[in-house]
Amino acid sequence: MSLEEIIAGVRAFQRDVFPENRELFAELAAGQSPDALMITCSDSRVDPDLLTQSRPGQLFVLRNAGNLVPPYDRHVGGVTATIEFAVVGLRVPNIIVCGHSGCGAMVGLLNPATLRGMPRVGQWLEHAAVVRESLAEAGQLDAHDALERAVAANVIVQLGHLQTHPSVADAIAAGRVALHGWVYDVTSGEVTAYDAERQQFVPL
Repeated sequence: MSLEEIIAGVRAFQRDVFPENRELFAELAAGQSPDALMITCSDSRVDPDLLTQSRPGQLFVLRNAGNLVPPYDRHVGGVTATIEFAVVGLRVPNIIVCGHSGCGAMVGLLNPATLRGMPRVGQWLEHAAVVRESLAEAGQLDAHDALERAVAANVIVQLGHLQTHPSVADAIAAGRVALHGWVYDVTSGEVTAYDAERQQFVPL
């Protein structure tokens, strides 16, 4: 898609879509009350609104390479601030961490040589280093399904990191928020969800 096509899309939105949803946008102009914070990958093949068939205002979306959540510390970054705003300011009742098949970030995590010339990406992916280490310890780095395993394991790791954030921990303790881990298969459209009791991903 060229820039001209992107601009044409904006014009089509203004001409056709916005007028048909004028009341919705007028309501949203007064404020937002999303149903979930969705933390997912920046990958252009992942469209949270399309995947969940959500309307504007229903999802508060945080996207980054690898759908990562750095463990909480005193350094304030965009991920930390966004999570805090969603949980404290917007009081979202759900947080979804959604990984996806064929994730380039996980490819880089498992194969650091592919990140040559991208040192900052390599540093960022260290927030998922435990995934690579656990696969290495299990002798699965070269397995045919290593990437699939990494994608799923990363979702679980990031759910753990989320709980180190004071705003999230407090909301969980108060029963105000629930955490969910999903994996979206780009090829099939299937979405699986992590079942903590069974310690496995099951169809959503």
